[in-house]
Amino acid sequence: MSADMSVAVRAQEENWLPILELAVQEVFEIMLGCRLEPAAASEQKAASEVTAMVGLAGELCGILSMGCGSRPAHRIAARMLGSDVGSGEQVWDALGEICNMIAGNFKNKLSGTADHCMLSVPTVITGAEYNFHSLADGGSLETTLLFEGALVVIRLGLHS
Repeated sequence: MSADMSVAVRAQEENWLPILELAVQEVFEIMLGCRLEPAAASEQKAASEVTAMVGLAGELCGILSMGCGSRPAHRIAARMLGSDVGSGEQVWDALGEICNMIAGNFKNKLSGTADHCMLSVPTVITGAEYNFHSLADGGSLETTLLFEGALVVIRLGLHS
């Protein structure tokens, strides 16, 4: 196996999707005090109005993103902060931090990756009128879950 294909092959061979889903569940349970439910296949096509992203570099290269609508983004922030959210900036900070925690939890669950992978500062995009094009060429993992009945999409784009 070449070094260029190792991340994509490793993700496929080790079936990282359940690990990613576990990382998401743990962060939502610890930080927000709630469990997410799996979304039915028919529910998985909603556009995200708020997307948080964290880059991964080193042993694992790619982008982890979390997208949801504006209403669930405000509810996530309110649960995290323990109060009503006063500004968009609070929502962006909360979603960026949740995404960062998911990325950190995920990489720590992968054997031998935690000490050899760095995370970027979170970036948050708002608005529904955008297309996301990752240059990661190693494939991707995606899970769609329900937070208080609203869709939350978690995606890990891998760079081989």
